[in-house]
Amino acid sequence: MTYETMVHHTSKGAAAAKSRSGVRVERLGKRFGDLWALRDVDLDAPAGSVLGLLGHNGAGKTTALRILTTLTAPTEGRAWVAGHDVVMQAARVRERIGVASQAATVDGLLSARANLELVGRLYHLPRAAARQRAGELLERVALADVAEKLAKDFSGGMRRRLDLAAALVAAPAVLFLDEPTTGLDPHSRNQLWELLREQVRDGATLVLTTQYLEEADRLADDIVVLDHGRVAAHGTPAALKQRLGGERLVVTLVHPAQLDAARARLAPFSEGQVTLDPPARQVVAPLRAGTRLVEVVRALDAAGIDAHDVQRREVTLDDVFLSITQSKSAAAPARALRETA
Repeated sequence: MTYETMVHHTSKGAAAAKSRSGVRVERLGKRFGDLWALRDVDLDAPAGSVLGLLGHNGAGKTTALRILTTLTAPTEGRAWVAGHDVVMQAARVRERIGVASQAATVDGLLSARANLELVGRLYHLPRAAARQRAGELLERVALADVAEKLAKDFSGGMRRRLDLAAALVAAPAVLFLDEPTTGLDPHSRNQLWELLREQVRDGATLVLTTQYLEEADRLADDIVVLDHGRVAAHGTPAALKQRLGGERLVVTLVHPAQLDAARARLAPFSEGQVTLDPPARQVVAPLRAGTRLVEVVRALDAAGIDAHDVQRREVTLDDVFLSITQSKSAAAPARALRETA
């Protein structure tokens, strides 16, 4: 079936999607040869909301963003951004979106101010308006004092902030951010979060992929976890964490070679699957009600396991991610998401 034929058969859905802003995806799929990078993906992010896309490297996040930003066409399904079909109305979509990819795309031979003014002119802003907008954003991303310096002389974090400012120049209706705070220090990250919240409060829709699960927890109204191109979980951060329930026991070991032994020792204190995070030398278990930490310490000590730290805490999105991915496959733990996503 051609895309045009499919459009005819789904005209009712198209009319509904066009009547609203934000992002809507219905049974989206993308195939490369015999491999489906995405399959049967549904997304819905209304205006003034934040959608977080999570998943390991290769889960389909980048493919989804490329379709939604008109860089590639879907093999099947439909998608609308800011009320426009991403295939049939690609030019209209591009007029309404801002995009910041993983790698900064600013021109190193232009100053910070000139970069932003150029973007404004490409969006057909009058010269004076483009210059005013550039000045406002340089202040917001803490680059006003280096506004006239060439971008090639910026640090990686500074270039990242400039790239994010460029995505905001035209006050887009929908903003796509692919790991926006990678390389930023905590202070810059907090500044960016506040700037993004302002955009959402003003009615913008934000689609976010991130390697920092805390970021998704703090920013996202809705989260979709992709695994091998399919939706593995969907819900608000609170709902996803509530599904796991209870507290988590986290044991940090001195010697990573003892991870498997520690997992076996923690099984009696766990109400579910005990997971490992080798890069952090941690064992994480859903804590059985009534368990005292002193009992855990004694069990580890009796087995000759050298624990650097033993603590109990509330469920986090890291736990959700571990539970989803490790229950489906022998995937790398959540911390690997931070290193490779």
